[in-house]
Amino acid sequence: MTPAKTTTASTAESFAEWVREHGAAVRGYLFAVIREAATADDLTQEVFLRAWQGRDAYREQGRVRAYLFRIADRLACDHGRRRHREVTVSDEQWKELQPASGQDEPSGQLAQAEAVARLDDALAELTPVQQRVLFLRYYGQLSFNEIAETLGCPLNTALSHCRRALESLRKHLAEFMS
Repeated sequence: MTPAKTTTASTAESFAEWVREHGAAVRGYLFAVIREAATADDLTQEVFLRAWQGRDAYREQGRVRAYLFRIADRLACDHGRRRHREVTVSDEQWKELQPASGQDEPSGQLAQAEAVARLDDALAELTPVQQRVLFLRYYGQLSFNEIAETLGCPLNTALSHCRRALESLRKHLAEFMS
């Protein structure tokens, strides 16, 4: 689905399909990285605005999702450089990220809240690049080649960051389980 070299109506239709298909994943990634809902919403709009503005130069060379996540990752990095502060995810923000539990029982809700808190603690132990690799992999569903391209690093470096991040998460979460 290439917006370039088509009629205006079909270009707008193709672009609208990009937004429908990838908008939630892009917003989820930005929210996970930035941890502010309003800023994630603004940056999501900026991702699609930049994609629209660059539609004539865009050439289908891979997956559209990877192209959009490259834009999103650059915007998130730029935003982080401007902010220069550490942000943690509040309980309310995690509720926006996680799917509804479907559990009406207070004990089930408590167990889920504890699991979310453990995961938040475990993610906070990761380096920023490890977090980005995991978020690109699991929110963006990007291949490791696409992640390496997005981050501007060799494939083995992206794989290494993911492996170390997953090992760290397993270790941190295993400590809670014992």
